[in-house]
Amino acid sequence: MANNIFEQIKKINEYGKEFWRARDLYKLLGYTEYGKFSPAIERGKKACENSGQEVNLHFAHVSEPQKSRNQYGEIQGQVIEDYKLSRYACYLIAQNGDPRKEEIALAQTYFAIQTRKQEVHELQIEDSKRVYLRGEMKEHNKNLAKAAKEAGVINYANFQDFGYMGLYGGIMKN
Repeated sequence: MANNIFEQIKKINEYGKEFWRARDLYKLLGYTEYGKFSPAIERGKKACENSGQEVNLHFAHVSEPQKSRNQYGEIQGQVIEDYKLSRYACYLIAQNGDPRKEEIALAQTYFAIQTRKQEVHELQIEDSKRVYLRGEMKEHNKNLAKAAKEAGVINYANFQDFGYMGLYGGIMKN
Protein backbone atom coordinates (compact mmCIF):
# COMPACT_ATOMS: atom_id res chain seq x y z
CA MET A 1 0.00 0.00 0.00
CA ALA A 2 2.74 2.47 0.99
CA ASN A 3 4.50 1.51 -2.22
CA ASN A 4 1.60 2.73 -4.33
CA ILE A 5 1.21 5.95 -2.36
CA PHE A 6 4.82 7.02 -2.87
CA GLU A 7 4.87 5.88 -6.48
CA GLN A 8 1.68 7.85 -7.18
CA ILE A 9 3.33 11.17 -6.29
CA LYS A 10 6.60 10.36 -8.07
CA LYS A 11 7.35 12.57 -11.06
CA ILE A 12 9.69 12.03 -14.02
CA ASN A 13 11.71 14.93 -15.39
CA GLU A 14 12.58 15.62 -19.03
CA TYR A 15 15.71 13.44 -18.69
CA GLY A 16 13.78 10.41 -17.43
CA LYS A 17 14.93 10.85 -13.82
CA GLU A 18 12.45 10.27 -11.03
CA PHE A 19 11.85 12.85 -8.31
CA TRP A 20 9.35 13.75 -5.61
CA ARG A 21 8.16 17.21 -4.61
CA ALA A 22 8.59 17.99 -0.94
CA ARG A 23 5.19 19.71 -0.92
CA ASP A 24 3.58 16.43 -1.99
CA LEU A 25 5.69 14.28 0.29
CA TYR A 26 5.08 16.08 3.59
CA LYS A 27 1.39 15.20 3.61
CA LEU A 28 2.13 11.50 3.07
CA LEU A 29 4.57 11.60 5.97
CA GLY A 30 1.86 12.75 8.37
CA TYR A 31 2.76 16.43 8.63
CA THR A 32 -0.09 18.90 8.63
CA GLU A 33 2.03 21.93 7.71
CA TYR A 34 4.99 22.28 5.40
CA GLY A 35 6.76 24.48 7.97
CA LYS A 36 6.76 21.61 10.47
CA PHE A 37 8.24 19.36 7.78
CA SER A 38 11.13 21.72 6.96
CA PRO A 39 13.35 20.59 9.88
CA ALA A 40 13.21 17.00 8.56
CA ILE A 41 14.37 18.31 5.16
CA GLU A 42 17.23 20.21 6.77
CA ARG A 43 18.32 17.15 8.79
CA GLY A 44 18.13 15.06 5.59
CA LYS A 45 20.30 17.62 3.77
CA LYS A 46 22.84 17.53 6.61
CA ALA A 47 22.92 13.70 6.50
CA CYS A 48 23.42 13.88 2.73
CA GLU A 49 26.31 16.32 3.14
CA ASN A 50 27.89 14.24 5.92
CA SER A 51 27.76 11.14 3.73
CA GLY A 52 29.84 12.91 1.08
CA GLN A 53 27.03 13.28 -1.45
CA GLU A 54 26.32 16.43 -3.45
CA VAL A 55 23.33 17.93 -1.61
CA ASN A 56 22.05 19.93 -4.61
CA LEU A 57 21.82 16.76 -6.71
CA HIS A 58 19.40 15.20 -4.24
CA PHE A 59 17.67 18.28 -2.79
CA ALA A 60 17.04 20.65 -5.70
CA HIS A 61 15.54 23.87 -4.34
CA VAL A 62 12.80 25.36 -6.50
CA SER A 63 10.59 28.44 -6.17
CA GLU A 64 7.31 28.60 -8.03
CA PRO A 65 4.88 31.49 -8.24
CA GLN A 66 1.34 30.50 -7.32
CA LYS A 67 -1.48 32.48 -8.84
CA SER A 68 -4.68 33.00 -6.95
CA ARG A 69 -7.38 35.64 -6.86
CA ASN A 70 -7.95 37.88 -3.88
CA GLN A 71 -11.38 38.95 -2.62
CA TYR A 72 -11.53 41.61 -5.34
CA GLY A 73 -10.84 39.12 -8.14
CA GLU A 74 -7.31 40.41 -8.72
CA ILE A 75 -4.61 37.89 -9.50
CA GLN A 76 -1.97 37.70 -6.80
CA GLY A 77 1.33 35.85 -7.05
CA GLN A 78 2.82 34.24 -4.00
CA VAL A 79 6.18 32.48 -4.32
CA ILE A 80 6.10 28.94 -2.92
CA GLU A 81 9.37 27.31 -1.87
CA ASP A 82 9.74 23.61 -2.66
CA TYR A 83 12.31 20.90 -3.34
CA LYS A 84 12.64 18.32 -6.06
CA LEU A 85 13.87 15.29 -4.15
CA SER A 86 15.71 12.21 -5.33
CA ARG A 87 14.76 8.80 -3.95
CA TYR A 88 17.85 9.06 -1.72
CA ALA A 89 16.69 12.45 -0.40
CA CYS A 90 13.24 11.01 0.40
CA TYR A 91 14.93 8.15 2.24
CA LEU A 92 17.05 10.59 4.28
CA ILE A 93 14.02 12.74 5.10
CA ALA A 94 12.09 9.66 6.23
CA GLN A 95 15.03 8.61 8.40
CA ASN A 96 15.11 12.08 9.94
CA GLY A 97 11.37 12.61 10.29
CA ASP A 98 9.25 12.45 13.43
CA PRO A 99 9.55 8.80 14.57
CA ARG A 100 6.22 9.02 16.42
CA LYS A 101 4.38 9.21 13.11
CA GLU A 102 3.19 5.91 11.65
CA GLU A 103 3.59 7.40 8.17
CA ILE A 104 7.31 7.97 8.84
CA ALA A 105 7.75 4.30 9.77
CA LEU A 106 5.96 3.26 6.56
CA ALA A 107 8.14 5.61 4.49
CA GLN A 108 11.32 4.35 6.16
CA THR A 109 10.33 0.79 5.29
CA TYR A 110 9.32 1.65 1.74
CA PHE A 111 12.46 3.60 0.86
CA ALA A 112 14.74 1.05 2.58
CA ILE A 113 13.14 -1.79 0.59
CA GLN A 114 13.28 0.18 -2.66
CA THR A 115 16.94 1.03 -2.02
CA ARG A 116 17.74 -2.64 -1.42
CA LYS A 117 15.84 -3.66 -4.57
CA GLN A 118 17.90 -1.16 -6.57
CA GLU A 119 21.15 -2.50 -5.07
CA VAL A 120 20.18 -6.09 -5.94
CA HIS A 121 19.17 -5.04 -9.45
CA GLU A 122 22.52 -3.30 -9.99
CA LEU A 123 24.38 -6.39 -8.73
CA GLN A 124 22.42 -8.57 -11.15
CA ILE A 125 23.36 -6.24 -14.01
CA GLU A 126 27.03 -6.44 -13.01
CA ASP A 127 26.84 -10.24 -12.77
CA SER A 128 25.24 -10.41 -16.22
CA LYS A 129 27.98 -8.20 -17.67
CA ARG A 130 30.66 -10.37 -16.08
CA VAL A 131 29.14 -13.59 -17.47
CA TYR A 132 28.76 -12.01 -20.91
CA LEU A 133 32.35 -10.74 -20.95
CA ARG A 134 33.65 -14.10 -19.72
CA GLY A 135 31.87 -15.77 -22.65
CA GLU A 136 33.30 -13.20 -25.06
CA MET A 137 36.83 -13.81 -23.74
CA LYS A 138 36.38 -17.57 -24.04
CA GLU A 139 35.32 -17.19 -27.68
CA HIS A 140 38.20 -14.80 -28.46
CA ASN A 141 40.71 -17.16 -26.83
CA LYS A 142 39.37 -20.08 -28.92
CA ASN A 143 39.75 -18.00 -32.08
CA LEU A 144 43.26 -16.93 -31.06
CA ALA A 145 44.32 -20.52 -30.31
CA LYS A 146 42.96 -21.63 -33.69
CA ALA A 147 44.74 -18.81 -35.53
CA ALA A 148 47.98 -19.54 -33.65
CA LYS A 149 47.79 -23.25 -34.53
CA GLU A 150 47.10 -22.43 -38.20
CA ALA A 151 50.12 -20.09 -38.14
CA GLY A 152 52.35 -22.90 -36.87
CA VAL A 153 52.68 -21.98 -33.20
CA ILE A 154 53.85 -25.07 -31.31
CA ASN A 155 54.12 -23.80 -27.72
CA TYR A 156 50.86 -21.91 -27.15
CA ALA A 157 51.73 -21.06 -23.50
CA ASN A 158 54.85 -19.17 -24.57
CA PHE A 159 52.86 -17.51 -27.35
CA GLN A 160 50.33 -16.27 -24.77
CA ASP A 161 53.09 -15.08 -22.41
CA PHE A 162 54.66 -13.01 -25.19
CA GLY A 163 51.24 -11.61 -26.04
CA TYR A 164 50.69 -10.47 -22.44
CA MET A 165 54.18 -8.97 -22.27
CA GLY A 166 53.42 -7.06 -25.44
CA LEU A 167 50.15 -5.80 -23.99
CA TYR A 168 51.50 -4.83 -20.60
CA GLY A 169 55.05 -3.76 -21.47
CA GLY A 170 56.85 -6.68 -19.84
CA ILE A 171 60.20 -8.08 -20.87
CA MET A 172 61.13 -11.75 -21.15
CA LYS A 173 63.84 -13.06 -18.84
CA ASN A 174 65.71 -16.29 -19.63
